[in-house]
Amino acid sequence: MLDACAELVDEVGYEGLTTTLLAERAEVAIGSVYQFFPDKRAIVQALTLRTMESYLQRLDERFASDDLTHWWDGVDAAIDEYISMHRTVPGFRTLHFGDVVDLHLLDEQRDNNGVIADQLARVLGERFGLTDVPDLRFHLEIAVEASDALIKLAFRRQPEGDARVLAEAKALIREYLHRQVDAREGANQPAEVAQPA
Repeated sequence: MLDACAELVDEVGYEGLTTTLLAERAEVAIGSVYQFFPDKRAIVQALTLRTMESYLQRLDERFASDDLTHWWDGVDAAIDEYISMHRTVPGFRTLHFGDVVDLHLLDEQRDNNGVIADQLARVLGERFGLTDVPDLRFHLEIAVEASDALIKLAFRRQPEGDARVLAEAKALIREYLHRQVDAREGANQPAEVAQPA
């Protein structure tokens, strides 16, 4: 049912999604839908949670690679995976991490991008030892909000994402986080900003 939901939101949007359409696409009785989900919001919430888990799994796999030698490689990887999901994961371009439905779809206390910032702080801390950086979670939340807005702009401009906008998004986020993280330690700024995949 979640796969059918993902296909449908890309076709008709969240507003056009109904439990009847979902049952027809999933080839199940409408009662089967209500057996698991009380309404379409609950279905989309489950889909969004699955998508977030997939995103975090992708990051864990990327972060396990020896190719990532510095925290900014991790930031680039996080942005690259977000872009890749826009291109390849049904429903993601429409729903993202649920903000289309509810800014608090993932957590009642924090907004969706705040949840993502928390998870990024966790994985960056574990992989690159950034656990003692002051206000890391706050800076990541700013970075997530900015990159989210710019990536959405890129995909509004072109179906596969405007490459210039995506490159600027990565440069902007890397520079911002560099000022907040490395500059405090007197580290050197990376000489070159990687282009999106």
